[in-house]
Amino acid sequence: MNDAAATSTPAAIEVAGLCFAYGEVPVLEDVHLTVAPGEFLGVVGPNAGGKSTLLKLILGLQKPSAGRIRVFGEPPRRARKRSGYVPQYPGFPRDFPISVEDVVLMGRFGLGWRLGPWTRADRRAAAAALREVEALDLRERQIGTLSGGQLQRVLLARALVGEPRLLILDEPTANIDQRLEGEIFELLAQLNRRLTIVVVSHDIAFISAYVSRVACLNRTLVCHTTDSIDGQTIQDLYGEHVRHIHHAHDQSEPLATAAAGGQQHGHG
Repeated sequence: MNDAAATSTPAAIEVAGLCFAYGEVPVLEDVHLTVAPGEFLGVVGPNAGGKSTLLKLILGLQKPSAGRIRVFGEPPRRARKRSGYVPQYPGFPRDFPISVEDVVLMGRFGLGWRLGPWTRADRRAAAAALREVEALDLRERQIGTLSGGQLQRVLLARALVGEPRLLILDEPTANIDQRLEGEIFELLAQLNRRLTIVVVSHDIAFISAYVSRVACLNRTLVCHTTDSIDGQTIQDLYGEHVRHIHHAHDQSEPLATAAAGGQQHGHG
């Protein structure tokens, strides 16, 4: 790619001087971040560090008190159709009587206003999304009968069915075991071949095998390449003792993980 072409391609995400507060409580201060098209970025940090808030701002669900956000060169609300979102918790009761296929079809609402029944094209898209996340056999199941890992695949399919260019995930493996966590991240690695991905996680050691950079967020943000992260980096971020865990999929030396003593999953 020549220099002219490179400069004409907007960043997938561009954040400059971003600030946000809930009332008088500051959550984000002077955040700067650029995510290139095709990048796989991990966002880590302590609870209440601003991680989920940053995602909501990028999605246009919140408005910053200061600063600028662009997604593929546009304001977040205008770019929302290009973004797929997988929340930490589903936005509906698990016992709600709805099928997996219908949950996935909800993702088609993001393509614009519609009236009437789902079309054949919608149902083909839902089947394709379920097939891509290896969950097509669950299509007719009730959502309340799924395991945690199965539900995450379905929520991922719901995000994909809208044909996004950017995939944003908030703690997608918070409620599943390590084996299933590996399966989900292997799937994300495959999706990264065609999508820009931003994922929030507590476990730096685990995601470092998959992401290209790690953004450490605790009100302010600092980005690191995965090979530059060490125990001191994590100590500075979390400000408490962190355990060292060796993940079986990674044959290198164990990294300090963000599963710090007393650290629990939750919204940041």
